[in-house]
Amino acid sequence: MPPIHELTRIEPVHLERLEHQGVFTTGILLEVSETPTRRQNLADQIGADTTDVLMWRDEALMLNLAGFGPDEHQLMIQARIEGLHDILDLDLPAFRTRVDRAAGELGVDSPSDGTLSGWWEQAKTLEEE
Repeated sequence: MPPIHELTRIEPVHLERLEHQGVFTTGILLEVSETPTRRQNLADQIGADTTDVLMWRDEALMLNLAGFGPDEHQLMIQARIEGLHDILDLDLPAFRTRVDRAAGELGVDSPSDGTLSGWWEQAKTLEEE
């Protein structure tokens, strides 16, 4: 599980408060924010809004996709894909196009079709109501 500090959409004050609560990884964040009640409790404990918690959760879900690491996260940032819902908003060809363009801008190889379709399928599986 990636460390919580890899989330890009979290303010330092909230990051500190999460770590103080024992939330050191994105996996723990996903666990403690699994239900609406848990999200509200976490938000209350760290002085955040539930919208913030949902946003962090969205990014944490993306960071926990299989085969996803810091380089892939940077690629998604370049592609303006900040979380799972940004992937879900795209069909697979559009996702491929966006990632290919970002890879070209960064001067790196684009992930394989299998990797991208795997992430896209995982995103569909993880989709929350």
